[in-house]
Amino acid sequence: MFTGIVRERGSVVSVDETPAGIRLVLEAPALADATTVGDSVAIDGVDLTAIDVANGQLSFDAVPETLARTTLGRLAPGDDVNLEPALRAGEPLSGHYVQGHVDGVGRVRSVEREGEGLRVWFEVERELLRYVVEKGSIAVQGVALTVADLADDAFAVALIPYTLAETTLGELAIGDPVNLEVDVLAKYVERLTAR
Repeated sequence: MFTGIVRERGSVVSVDETPAGIRLVLEAPALADATTVGDSVAIDGVDLTAIDVANGQLSFDAVPETLARTTLGRLAPGDDVNLEPALRAGEPLSGHYVQGHVDGVGRVRSVEREGEGLRVWFEVERELLRYVVEKGSIAVQGVALTVADLADDAFAVALIPYTLAETTLGELAIGDPVNLEVDVLAKYVERLTAR
């Protein structure tokens, strides 16, 4: 379980193909100090298990299923990623419930200045958009956000200066793919009411 509150921006050191998928090595000194092998870490919103921690670096394996459903397969050395350790019992829930289970990949439609922040529109498949409501919760690249506006095939968020500085969302450009996780409560409500 995560909250969508990014704790560190990490940097990709290497991405190597393995028989099981890819091995991803990240430079993230603060997170590495607090992580042990076997811990869950959200990388751009994707829950992965740390398989090695040494010298300020963390290593993870991503299997074909993960690579097919997320943006992790597009990562290259030098890329920055949003990182969050799993929520521990007793810690405050500052964002919203995030599982680290990406529901789909959207694309940036537009990026517009809005005061000192940005309004960003994301195109998303209609099947996933049905779980998105104005003023509801959504995780984009692992960042907990509030939906500011909706269209038939897209939604918008308003990004504040802090989010732009502390996450990778300030670097988004038109056409960029992003990991999306909708509010898990919406999926459960749909399932229960369908019966």
